[in-house]
Amino acid sequence: MDPLINYILQFGNLNLQQTEFIKSKARILELKKEEYFSEAGKIPRYVGFNIEGVVRFCYYNNKGEEITHSFVEENNFVSDQQKFDAQIVTSEYIQAVSQCKLIVFSKRDWDEIGNTIVGWKDIEHLIIKNCLLKTLERRSPLVSEDATTRYLSFSEHFPGLINRVPLSQVASYLGITQQSLSRIRKNIR
Repeated sequence: MDPLINYILQFGNLNLQQTEFIKSKARILELKKEEYFSEAGKIPRYVGFNIEGVVRFCYYNNKGEEITHSFVEENNFVSDQQKFDAQIVTSEYIQAVSQCKLIVFSKRDWDEIGNTIVGWKDIEHLIIKNCLLKTLERRSPLVSEDATTRYLSFSEHFPGLINRVPLSQVASYLGITQQSLSRIRKNIR
């Protein structure tokens, strides 16, 4: 639980009683490779904090092609926050790319934390803002760069992922075919 508490403390102050309360509401969820944390067509059940493994956010486009739009490594929150908060059906999947271990909170427990800890909503807001900024920083260059530059940018932002994520998912994230990705990787070596 320490990685979670250390992460939260970057965004605000909590006393020992408050951190113990958060810990009391948390539970561990283990996902096998390719298992879903959240599925399209269902209401998200949890907010999670990834402590081991990699998850990805993906959806299917109107052609039925699977599109990966982000990866989340260890020591980061994992959730479809808007859909979780509103308890409405999500349109995307959150899937374990590898064996994963997450600290999770149910909607009831997450709300109880927010209603009990003074200042929690401010901390939560800063955490969500940080997650969104990270996602934008990683995605924005992908719009305007050529495929090789996108791959190099991906390697820079996710240095440990190339060997942990299937190349088909990396290619999908970069918006290129797997063949193009193989060619780019060959030319860079």
